[in-house]
Amino acid sequence: MAENHNHEHHHEMPQKSQIEEALSKYNLEISDEEVKEAVKKIIAEKVPENDNLEVKKFLMGSVELTTLKTTDSDESVLAFTERVNQFEEAYPDLPHVATICVYPRFAKVVSETLEVEGVEVACVSGSFPSSQALIEVKTVETSLAVKDGATEIDMVLSVGAFLSGDYETCADEIQQMKEACGDKKMKVILETGCLKTAANIKTASIISMYAGADYIKTSTGKEQPAATPEAAYVMCQAIKEYYEETGIQIGFKPAGGLNTVMDALIYYTIVKEVLGEKWLTNQWFRMGTSRLANLLLSEVIGEEVKFF
Repeated sequence: MAENHNHEHHHEMPQKSQIEEALSKYNLEISDEEVKEAVKKIIAEKVPENDNLEVKKFLMGSVELTTLKTTDSDESVLAFTERVNQFEEAYPDLPHVATICVYPRFAKVVSETLEVEGVEVACVSGSFPSSQALIEVKTVETSLAVKDGATEIDMVLSVGAFLSGDYETCADEIQQMKEACGDKKMKVILETGCLKTAANIKTASIISMYAGADYIKTSTGKEQPAATPEAAYVMCQAIKEYYEETGIQIGFKPAGGLNTVMDALIYYTIVKEVLGEKWLTNQWFRMGTSRLANLLLSEVIGEEVKFF
């Protein structure tokens, strides 16, 4: 009888959901002020030492060359991909870009045109950039992208659900999207500009990682503000704590608003300072941008080039 009584007693306690359970292991009481100060310090003290040729070459190899325009067509995407093929011949001593990132309808064009070993084909999927579609539609879009040759999928967190406090839906959708990806890597875009606070960004990071993200990414580039060093700092902090808690390494991708080489150096430095050397490979650190590739290339070879 005692056993039975115990069981009933247990039911008076509210069941902690798996998500609350997971979140309770992390410090989510972070103030925006604190984050600002930490970032200011890193930028002032640590960025200058990374402002060199070696780092800029490395960053070229971390670029996810991205075209997500309403005007994209088979022809324009094919030409875009050909530039990556030609780069290998034009600059054999420089690292090629990490990824070409396009809409799912162009996965086939890219995967059939791309000749460079080791360049991933990433597709934004799941009703990018708003993520406001039924989950059935999102997963079908994702399966089709993978079938057409996408080797990575970039999905957007259901930001509206998150801001309403519906973490279950957010996690559930990420899980279903990850299943649709099969063995392909998946990035979850948090759209940090809409999340506003450091606490929200950290919470969204943890939920995304627990639900199956292989990478967390700052922004779609379609909402303002896009990536910020502060958001990057909070996300890297979350990745670090998640790694310490679970032993699982998650990648990081700032995207949107990376306009200058200095922007790239700042994100590199934040990753280096918060996460360390283990993350400084083009497998774990990526940058989503189109304009940065030319700027980095120009600095590396010492004259202005518009290659891509």
